[in-house]
Amino acid sequence: MKVREILRQKGSAVVSVPPTATVLDALKVMAEKNIGGVLVMDGEKVLGIFTERDYARKIVLKGKTSAESRISEVMVTELVTVTPDHDTSDCMKLMTTNAIRHLPVMENGKLVGLISIGDVVKAVIDEQQSTIQHLEQYIAGS
Repeated sequence: MKVREILRQKGSAVVSVPPTATVLDALKVMAEKNIGGVLVMDGEKVLGIFTERDYARKIVLKGKTSAESRISEVMVTELVTVTPDHDTSDCMKLMTTNAIRHLPVMENGKLVGLISIGDVVKAVIDEQQSTIQHLEQYIAGS
């Protein structure tokens, strides 16, 4: 399955915060939307990503406060991205190799969506269930 299909199924809406937001602001958005990460954007430009892992490692473990720390200070700026034409196996390999759980989806230099490890796993499971159904129908028809 291609990333394009994952975005078609889940929608391409992306949750983001500006670089001037505090970590607390980002955490509130993440809690409200029940998500594990947000993109940091200036208008349509992707500047970075902030995840629960960043909060644990860069705020909590360093004794900083989320109300005073800016997202721009703790966001990850070196993003691993994919295009709508990548397939799920490419995504899983990138996520595993880079120990990440989110992939911004870029097309012609523009953000078109964000997928998570959960989205990829769901797509793989759906694909496998479809294959099983086809095989069962083939066997039953023989």
